[in-house]
Order: sequence, then structure tokens, then C-alpha cells
Amino acid sequence: MASLKKLAGQTAWYGISSIFARLLNYLLTPYLTYYMSTISYGEMGMLYSAIPFLNVVFTYGMETAFFRFSNRDVNEKHVFNIGSLSLLFTTLLFSALIILWRQPVASLLRVDKHPEFITWSALIIALDTLTTLPYARLRNDGRPRKYAFVRVSGILLNIGLVVFFYSLLPGIAKSHPGSFIAGWYKPDMGAGYVLIANLAMSALALLLLLPEFLSVRFEWDKKLWREMLIYALPIMVVGFGGVVNETFDRVMLGWWASGDINYQKTQVGIYNGCYKLSILISLFIQAFRLGAEPFFFREAKGENAPLTYARVMNYFVIIICTMFLFVMLYIDVWKHFITNHTMWVGLKVVPILLIANMCLGVYYNLSIWYKLSNNTTAGATITLIGAAITLVINYLFIPSFGYMACAVATLACYCGMMLISYIWGQKVYPVPYNLRKVLYFFVVMLFFYFIQAGIMHYTGNFFMRLLTGTILLISYVGFIFKTEGKELKGLPIVGRFVR
Repeated sequence: MASLKKLAGQTAWYGISSIFARLLNYLLTPYLTYYMSTISYGEMGMLYSAIPFLNVVFTYGMETAFFRFSNRDVNEKHVFNIGSLSLLFTTLLFSALIILWRQPVASLLRVDKHPEFITWSALIIALDTLTTLPYARLRNDGRPRKYAFVRVSGILLNIGLVVFFYSLLPGIAKSHPGSFIAGWYKPDMGAGYVLIANLAMSALALLLLLPEFLSVRFEWDKKLWREMLIYALPIMVVGFGGVVNETFDRVMLGWWASGDINYQKTQVGIYNGCYKLSILISLFIQAFRLGAEPFFFREAKGENAPLTYARVMNYFVIIICTMFLFVMLYIDVWKHFITNHTMWVGLKVVPILLIANMCLGVYYNLSIWYKLSNNTTAGATITLIGAAITLVINYLFIPSFGYMACAVATLACYCGMMLISYIWGQKVYPVPYNLRKVLYFFVVMLFFYFIQAGIMHYTGNFFMRLLTGTILLISYVGFIFKTEGKELKGLPIVGRFVR
């Protein structure tokens, strides 16, 4: 139980930085669409769709390899040194290649007039890559406070610079045209200021992590490096598949939706706006992953590791089921985060996407089996199967069903990955998951949701919907405490409410 308390505390700290990062994205969206032209905003979207793919290439699974090998008999500092030197060399190589070929890359990403955007993007990716293992070391050593401090500091700097560049700099340039600062202002910069702010954020992170980065010692172990690389490369494939599953559906929707180009963009806008309402579960899953990965590897040394993993799964499912109801029972409130009311027509995808993200979260819990058994190729295979499901369903059904096909494809992808991982994992690394209990939580959650959906179908009264949603949410929480009170009693914060 002590280890579970530690995991809960670390997840909370990692959640602080994760929430800030996501809120930055959502809070800046209406701001940037106000100050940037549609073309510039589209350019930014293209660039930030490419960056995740390149992040996967630059890091090539070395972060997970560090967690795996540093929790074995190998000295952690030795693993950190080998992994950091490997990333340093490849980062310099990959960055140089991108900058050298920046004009063709700029043409590919539709920013032909701004090849400097590619240079800045390459530098952002490079700096982020160099901080990958320092961040991982903080997580592995159980130092979530510094991790959160570095992340939040960078995010605040990013916000401040974006506001300065778009709100203050034009006024300074107009009132003091001959000043040094006025020279920074370029009316046609467009998305460039966002990249500059991001570059400053990445540079600050490296600066704050300099003690960890400078602790790298120049030593080499060819055998260990080869073992880490063999372990890590399938993780890279997993990363590619993950990017396809998470972001590529919007690209495909823009390609294959029926109608003219303006209608296709409308479909993408509706889907993207409604997708954001699944943020609550996504935030928790991201925070949980940051805390759970090193936790799972550390617990693997204990005799009762499988039992611990099974208990974590129970707690995880309880939380995400409650979060699902918190969103869907109060959807009349949450939908106002989409300020463009014409997008509300797409709210029907929200429960589908929430359940899809729940399946993804369960899959992350289950995936520990192939990491502990050094069978990362299995993870790559499962993710590629998920990517194939996404591509096939979207290709076949987007022309007829638009963004609904994207939502169903996401659910089918993550549900399929979850089921394959469970069946395969139980044969390799059996964990005594309580399936009956997990399914019980999920079925009761759906029952409460359908009650509210029926009420919303027959009444449009906002306060009546709010009242029934509150009653149902309290009832579900009461059900959880009644059935799991003994288990929840030992947890931090939550345990105080259990007698």
C-alpha cells in the first residue's frame, strides 16, 4: 500500500505539469485564431503535426530503455551515460540533416516561404530530445516536484512570449519604430512567433536540467548500447503507431470527407473541437503514465508485483469511469468550452472518444508485460495492428460518415489494442486482474450514463439536467465507496472519506 500511495502522489505532481501543458494548448487556441490568419494557423497545424513524428525518430525509444535497464543489475549512471551519449550524437546528426534539407521539407509542409520555420522546428525537437533522459532520470529517482517545476516554468515562459509577440510587439513597433525591440516585429511572421516561443521554452527546460545533463560522463559500452537499442527500436515503432492513432485521423478526415474543401475543413473543425472534451481522461492518463512507468519497473523486483499491478488496474478503472460520468453527466456545461456553437452538432462523438481513451488507458496498464519481458516487438506489433484498424476504417467510412467514422475508428483501434494486449500478455506474464470487478464498474457507469441520456432526450431544461446529473454522479461515487471502501481506505486523500 505504501508503494501505491507513492504512485498516487507522483501521479498528482506529474499531473500538474501535464494539465498546464494541455491548458496552454486550449487557452491559446482562441487567442491565436484571433491574432493569426487562417493560412498562418493552418501552417502552424501542419508543423505541429509533423513534430510528433520527428520526436519519435529523434528519441527512438531510448527513454523506456533507460527505465528498463536502470532498474536491472546495471548501474543507473552507466545506463544514463550510454543513453545520453547515443541521443546526443544522433540528435546532432538528425538536426543537421533537417536544417540542410529545410527547403524541401518546407515545401512538403506547405511553408515554402518560411524555411526558417523548419530550422526552428528542428532546434525545438533537438532541445526536447536532449532533455528526454534528464526528465526520465527525475522520474526514475522519484523527483516529481522538480519535474513539475521545470515543465511549468517553461510553459509560463511560452505563454508570456506568445502574448508579447502577438499583443505587445506590434504596438511597440508602431510607437517606437526605430527601437531595437521594434526590429523583431515582422508582419508576415505568422506562425513563426509560436515556434520562437516554443524554442525558448525548450531552451529553458535544458537550462534548468543542466545539472542532470552535465552529469553525463564520456564512457562507452558497445554491448549495453546494442542491447538498449534492440530493446528501444520496437518502442519507436510503437511511437509511430501511436502518433497515427492519436492525430492522423484529422488529416485523413481533411483528405477523404465528402464535399468541397471548405466542407472538409468544417468537418475537421467540428471533430477537433469536440475531441477536446475528452481532455479530462486524457490528462489523467498522461499523468498516470509518467508516474506509472518507472513505478512498474521498480515494483517488478518485488515478489507480489503481479498483485500490485492488478490493484493498480482496479483503482485506475474506478477513476476513469468516474471521470467519464463527470464529463457526460455535465455535458451541458462542458460543451460551452467550445465557443463556436455550430460545432455542438458533433457532441455525439464525445462519449465514443471518452470510452476510446478509457480503453487506451487500460492498454497502458496492460502493456507492462512486454516491457518487463523484453518483448517490445510485441508492443510494436499491437500498435501497428491498431494503426491498421484506424487507417482501414477511416478510409472506408469517412466519405459516408465523416467525423463519426473517425470516432468509431479511434474506439475500435484502442479497444482492439487493449484486448490483444490482455490475451497475449496473460500468456507471457500472467497478472491476476479482476475482470469481473472491472467490467462491473464499467457496466454500472454505462447504466448511469444511459439514464441521463434518456432524461436529456425528454427534457431540455438545463437545471433539471444538472440536478439529475449530480444525483447520478453522487450515486455512482457512493456505489464505488460501498463496494471498494476497504481497498480505498489505505489511499491518500480518498481514504479520509472512508470510514
